[in-house]
Amino acid sequence: MGMPITIEVVDEKAGDTVVDNALRYLQQVDDRFSPFKPSSEVCQVNAGRPPTQWSSEMHEVVRLCEETKRATAGYFDAWRNGTIDPSGLVKGWAIHNCADRIGRDGFINYYVEAGGDIEAHGKNAAGEPWSVGIRNPFDTDTIVKVLAVTGMGVATSGTYLRGQHVYNPLKPGSTIDGVVSLTVIGPDAYEADRFATAAFAMGLNGINFVQDLGGFEGYMIEANGRATYTDHFLKYVIR
Repeated sequence: MGMPITIEVVDEKAGDTVVDNALRYLQQVDDRFSPFKPSSEVCQVNAGRPPTQWSSEMHEVVRLCEETKRATAGYFDAWRNGTIDPSGLVKGWAIHNCADRIGRDGFINYYVEAGGDIEAHGKNAAGEPWSVGIRNPFDTDTIVKVLAVTGMGVATSGTYLRGQHVYNPLKPGSTIDGVVSLTVIGPDAYEADRFATAAFAMGLNGINFVQDLGGFEGYMIEANGRATYTDHFLKYVIR
């Protein structure tokens, strides 16, 4: 997926195998869903492969994209100019599936992180909840907030690293200028990631969308440096 990946499992019985298996799964996801690899299934679908020849994973992701489009009033749309790019959903989906696989193997204390989005379970090596930092979009070497989470996902959408890569499907060709970063805390990485992408596309109204979602919290940084957050966001902040 063109991004750094970190996996840590701190249970006493953990060994290299669990991490190797997790990385192998994420590689398989990249091979199938990368919009940059001509051999990927996504590229083959965009080249005309009919739905009858899609994998079960492709059918699942397309279904989830359509569900997310409906849940966000169209602010999330994986289809553009007749082609599909589900990257805004696949990353969180893959992180969550990877974490779920580790949990099904009997591990309790672990986290999976890809490109800054994370799903954490149990506790870290110090026996404390996992710490997740929110980068300062104006100085990416510094952290503006540190969160303590367990059994949850955290995802951030923004333009400060990759430029205008998130678009507003309801206003094609427009740029998102008022917001530079929007972080969502959700029940898992899939839920946090898909809604972070859609909320960022909403611009300044995105934080209100997160506020109205049950079981989610958000933290938005505007282009002018002002920060806005949902009602219960601060309960996760440790510094």
